[in-house]
Amino acid sequence: MLRFCVHYGIHFIIPILIGVFFYKEHKTKVIIILLAGILIDVDHFLANPIFDPNRCSINFHFLHTYWAITVYFSLLFFKKTRIFGIALLLHILADYSDCWLM
Repeated sequence: MLRFCVHYGIHFIIPILIGVFFYKEHKTKVIIILLAGILIDVDHFLANPIFDPNRCSINFHFLHTYWAITVYFSLLFFKKTRIFGIALLLHILADYSDCWLM
C-alpha cells in the first residue's frame, strides 16, 4: 500500500503542488504538462507483459533508460524546456520509487 501511495502521489499530487506553489500565473498549463509526463509509459506497450507489478521500469523500458533520463535532465537547463524536464523526471522518480520500495 505504501508503494502504491508513494508512486501515484508522485505522479498526481506532486505535479499539482508544483503548479500551485511555484507557477501561480500559469498553474493550469503547468499542471497539465506535469501530469502529461505519464505519457512516457507508452513504452510499456512494447514489453511482455505490458504491466508487471514486480518489475522495475528503470532501465527496462526504452523511455526509462539511463540515456533517456540524461536527456530529460538536460531539459532542465533551458527555460523553454524546463517544465517538460521536470515532468519527465518526476515520472522517473515515481517509477524509481517502485524499484526502491519493492
